[in-house]
Amino acid sequence: MKFRSPFFLFSQSENNTVVRVSLVISLTFSSNSEKPQTDTKNMTKLTLFTDLIGIIKDKASQSKAVLLSKPTTLSLLRATTHNSFTPPTHKHISTLLSSSDGSRATASSFLELLMDRLQNTNNAAVALKSLIVVHHIISHGSFILQDQLSVYPSTGGRNYLNLSNFRHNTNPTSWELSSWVRWFAQHIENILCTSRILGFFFLAKSLTDGEERVSGLTNGDLLKEFDSLVTLVEGICKRPNHVSNEGNKNRDKNRDKDKNKLVDEIVNLVSEDWVVIESVVIVEVDEFKERLGCFEFGEAVELVCCLKRLEECRERVVMILESQQRLWDLVSDVKDKVGMEVYKEKGKVQKEGRKLRFSESDRFSSRVINSRDSLWFPSGRLL
Repeated sequence: MKFRSPFFLFSQSENNTVVRVSLVISLTFSSNSEKPQTDTKNMTKLTLFTDLIGIIKDKASQSKAVLLSKPTTLSLLRATTHNSFTPPTHKHISTLLSSSDGSRATASSFLELLMDRLQNTNNAAVALKSLIVVHHIISHGSFILQDQLSVYPSTGGRNYLNLSNFRHNTNPTSWELSSWVRWFAQHIENILCTSRILGFFFLAKSLTDGEERVSGLTNGDLLKEFDSLVTLVEGICKRPNHVSNEGNKNRDKNRDKDKNKLVDEIVNLVSEDWVVIESVVIVEVDEFKERLGCFEFGEAVELVCCLKRLEECRERVVMILESQQRLWDLVSDVKDKVGMEVYKEKGKVQKEGRKLRFSESDRFSSRVINSRDSLWFPSGRLL
């Protein structure tokens, strides 16, 4: 049996209320026995058929939203289609977010709609595009939208997007995209957790006053912020391998064209995040350098641990992102100097401990009775 590429036709009336979907699938049966087709061809056909189903779902859902006069839902559906290779356009995202501007009630309803779309889908492309919209709110959204996102859900915490176990294994592309869903969701969760600790959405705020802000923090608060930033960098370093488009026969000649544009968009977004994250990290490490000699022993140990964790990310960060050499030189310098403080402080603690500890001879001499405390017995023995 041969399965030819499906041909489908969409026609829509001017008022966008009627959509007809015509699907023609040509099946040719042969009485003669045929050789089994290769796995690659079978997977290509499966991908085509899956894409076709996705297109039909998109058109049906959008038509329903039009008929029910739900403009926000329609904008969301247009921005989060089932297409596995193209990201949502800036026009669709702008239209979507503009429709949610207004009161807190409007923003809250929109956010609930977006999260329902994100958490109820089992399609990797839809999930990734929904996450792109969430990221856009974090980076460029209005104050009201960001405020509602910061309190959703009320419990907060890590993995609250509930996508750590996301799997979509319809075809190889969706399986690979699933790893990007899990990673990008974790990245967004880390950004939200860090923003809560800092007290503001740092990706959207100008950091010209960053040095002045951190100078007013206590050592404990500064360490808490820095630990969260290091966790954010560690999460970025877990980025999956890039997904390639299927069906490109000139892979070696057109490697750049062979990449998935949806994944490219996510890589670009995280690269933009890194520019801001790196600047915040440099400001805080600079502040630690200014405070050398002012840390308690426990604070110094915690700082050295955080700096070591960050230094371990260097190789991966340099591989997947553009970073400043100044950052790594600064991290190494502060780590060595604080480590020396820890070593000296540890030596003092050990020396003081030895002073307080009795030696065996001290303990023995303390048991000997002095002559003035002795007792004379009639036998003349001194006891």
